[in-house]
Amino acid sequence: MKSQKLISDQFDPNNRVVVYHGDCLRLLDQMPDESVQLVVTSPPYNLGKEYEKRLRIDKYVEQQAEVIRQCVRVLSPGGSICWQVGNYVDKGEIFPLDTLLFPVFRNLGMHLRNRIIWHFEHGLHCTNRYSGRYETVNWFTKSDKFVFNLDPVRVPQKYPGKKHFKGPKAGQYSGNPLGKNPGDVWAIPNVKSNHVEKTEHPCQYPVELVERLVLSLSNEGDTVFDPFLGVGSSAIAAIRHNRKAVGSELMTKYVAIARERIVGELAGTLKTRPMGRPVYDPADAGNKLTVRPWATSSNVVQLRLVEQPKKRYRIK
Repeated sequence: MKSQKLISDQFDPNNRVVVYHGDCLRLLDQMPDESVQLVVTSPPYNLGKEYEKRLRIDKYVEQQAEVIRQCVRVLSPGGSICWQVGNYVDKGEIFPLDTLLFPVFRNLGMHLRNRIIWHFEHGLHCTNRYSGRYETVNWFTKSDKFVFNLDPVRVPQKYPGKKHFKGPKAGQYSGNPLGKNPGDVWAIPNVKSNHVEKTEHPCQYPVELVERLVLSLSNEGDTVFDPFLGVGSSAIAAIRHNRKAVGSELMTKYVAIARERIVGELAGTLKTRPMGRPVYDPADAGNKLTVRPWATSSNVVQLRLVEQPKKRYRIK
């Protein structure tokens, strides 16, 4: 297949797509200094998934630190690193990985520009604490001069007809006609069983999450690198927006899935959730599963408010 030939298994700055099957540090050894504009990844969370060995948390941080050091080395002066992580959980106690890894980035001279909250609705239900429904994307830059393209990632304004009410611009529309800044809390559905992008990877992140980072933190022709490629979501986002994609993955079956998905993207046949689509509301969609089975006319207690003197109310 012609599109398959476009996927290289070794790094070359002229290759459009590199999917390296092996340890990311071996791939990083092939990569020259300052050769990447954007590093975006979601590393293992040290939870003992099939693709990782559970370590003591201090050993995990050391392991991550070595990868981060090499990522900083290959990052261009105006480049960015986006490290997307959740929590490490031990005996019901959580350890936010972004806070544990922050000193690593800081000691390497990286500058934190945003701590983005990725909010989603679905996940495991907890009984002894509130169920986790967010993860973070820590966006670091290598210097104070960095690429940031806001216009491609603007979102619709809530009040597009709002106008300045005083001053020299009184009466003029106050919002940007292209939309508003999306802010640092992003509501994007995570990839669960009914998601169009779902594969057998247990912790797959959505393409649209990476698209926003690719569009805002790199330019066409730049290289986007993911040291923990998984099933290729970051590479797909990069290819879709005319960037070069480089990534590494240890698990053989995930490499195969990533290649298959990338081939689909190159051929224009891969199905993904469109960037910017409103979050699905099952009630608005008429989903019958939103009807509470216990809320029927035969067993719902009807409450009636009866007005009493001095505007006090009681329930009859």
